[in-house]
Amino acid sequence: MAMLADAPSTLLPDTLPRMSVSDRIRHRLIHAQQRYHANDNISAFIRDGELDELRGDVEHRLREVLHALVIDTDKDHNTADTARRVAKMFVTELFRGRYEPAPPVTEFPNVSRLNDVMLIGPITVRSACSHHLCPIVGKAWIGVLPNAASNLIGLSKYARICDWVMSRPQIQEEAITQLADELERRVSPDGLAVVVEATHFCMHWRGVKDADSRMTNSVMRGAFLRDPALRREFLSLMRVPGR
Repeated sequence: MAMLADAPSTLLPDTLPRMSVSDRIRHRLIHAQQRYHANDNISAFIRDGELDELRGDVEHRLREVLHALVIDTDKDHNTADTARRVAKMFVTELFRGRYEPAPPVTEFPNVSRLNDVMLIGPITVRSACSHHLCPIVGKAWIGVLPNAASNLIGLSKYARICDWVMSRPQIQEEAITQLADELERRVSPDGLAVVVEATHFCMHWRGVKDADSRMTNSVMRGAFLRDPALRREFLSLMRVPGR
């Protein structure tokens, strides 16, 4: 995480219990000079039991949003419980990659000294655009060129890491870089390739309302960046019929 320029907070410790849980967490982040952008993981600053409290805080504020939209949640049976449902959805599902630590991933030594390209995918990815909080849904492909010192991880763990990184409000260009950083840190391969193709509901629901457009971007590192033949091999494997 990048460091904040803000000066550390000078609040006295006995004032913290009187704060809302979101303000307490924010106080810890600012005091530690840690960034807390929409796509940052802040789990290290959340204490036991505070996620439940945070859901309640978000629910209260969502009720205020519905009130500002002139929706009678007291008499409208369809929206009476909407704030609670949406708060739970945001904190424990859609944005949980912000509030939960990285999933545990068992790593295995490369005993067989594998050094051939591995392709994992397509992995279904789901996220939310940080501009409008609209869904982003698509597929990810991961190419790994291990070396003798690389840590090998189970195939399902790639999907878990993808889900953890993508479950945050963000833009696709930054999400794929974060995913590549996390995989590179865990596997330490000679080469890493990540491609994500996704549809953005901020274009489907609103604006131009174009339901057919997709965004595809890639990150190539190490051998995949240096060796055009290796890059072509990865891209051709992506296009195998049935993928």
